[in-house]
Amino acid sequence: MSDRSARLQALQHALNERILILDGGMGTMIQSYRLEEHDYRGTRFADWPSDVKGNNDLLLLSRPDVIAAIEKAYLDAGADILETNTFNATQISQADYGMESLVYELNVEGARIARQVADAKTLETPDKPRFVAGVLGPTSRTCSISPDVNDPGYRNVTFDELVENYIEATRGLIEGGADLLLIETIFDTLNAKAAIFAVQQVFEDEGIELPIMISGTITDASGRTLSGQTTEAFWNSVRHANPISVGLNCALGAKDLRPYLEELATKADTHVSAHPNAGLPNAFGEYDETPAEMAAVIEEFAASGFLNIIGGCCGTTPGHIQAIAEAVAKYPPRPIPQIPKACRLSGLEPFTIDRQSLFVNVGERTNITGSAKFARLIREENYTEALEVALQQVEAGAQVIDINMDEGMLD
Repeated sequence: MSDRSARLQALQHALNERILILDGGMGTMIQSYRLEEHDYRGTRFADWPSDVKGNNDLLLLSRPDVIAAIEKAYLDAGADILETNTFNATQISQADYGMESLVYELNVEGARIARQVADAKTLETPDKPRFVAGVLGPTSRTCSISPDVNDPGYRNVTFDELVENYIEATRGLIEGGADLLLIETIFDTLNAKAAIFAVQQVFEDEGIELPIMISGTITDASGRTLSGQTTEAFWNSVRHANPISVGLNCALGAKDLRPYLEELATKADTHVSAHPNAGLPNAFGEYDETPAEMAAVIEEFAASGFLNIIGGCCGTTPGHIQAIAEAVAKYPPRPIPQIPKACRLSGLEPFTIDRQSLFVNVGERTNITGSAKFARLIREENYTEALEVALQQVEAGAQVIDINMDEGMLD
């Protein structure tokens, strides 16, 4: 059995035994070092033509000692799972610094450094192995929403471009030694679908399969992601990935995250994770919630049976993680519920068809084999008018749109 296979067996065993602890905020800890431009550059990037301060992923190459020290501090505080410092290690995000060519190396190094730190800690505590989650961040672009309020149909990234970005990052994380892949801080479910597609493509190409963690972001009190989905609709949209866990992170503090976490805990037939912020930011963009305050809220989550994996996001430190680990240690992990089989669909809201459902109207005109008009519009790439066909179906009472593009030789 390979080392990675043995670790994955140990991970599954640990999930059955207790609530696992994810690490805390990387950016928060980097800020505490008060690094300057020369720290980010190091010797290798001393002559880089643009400013690079703030490119935290670059520290993997210029100050790996800082990243390793932060990761060790989280393990010493009780974390079971280390996240790689690769949140912005995609070509889209690194384009801000002109550093697209470094992306593969950043992902390899991010996983390699975390692997070294985790393995060293496992040697200290062989009965409590530590694991590495290769982080795939959301990128700085959104596939579902126009960045131009005057042109709602405009996009500054395509699904295929996102897939290419995520394939490169995934390959690097696997090569560096990640145990699992964490698609996190999802504000746009279409970005997440691109990441899932890319990860599964790499698995197929390389003959390897790692567990996938998925974590979305509820952006405000509306209880929706930025692209408009409710928690259950988001879960329905990503369920096909068969993730080892689904969860929520960032944007909200633990107290505000509670109702959405409870919803996931009752709806998801997999492990549930959370890594909330240390409260909401103050007027200076800083987080004031103390370790004790945050741990008290999260202890109630554990007591209510919502948690399998818990950690921290913005504003959290090793102090927060230690307090959280101590608070949840006395509670068993959430048992995975048996969810009745049903047809579970999603738009912005979930749509479930089960034995209690009444008549369901399905719009069938968005079908290139069944509608000559729709087929012509698609062949002519007249997507605006093709969408109007779908809109007419909805306005006529369709609850579901059946889109069929299955026609020989049509790309």
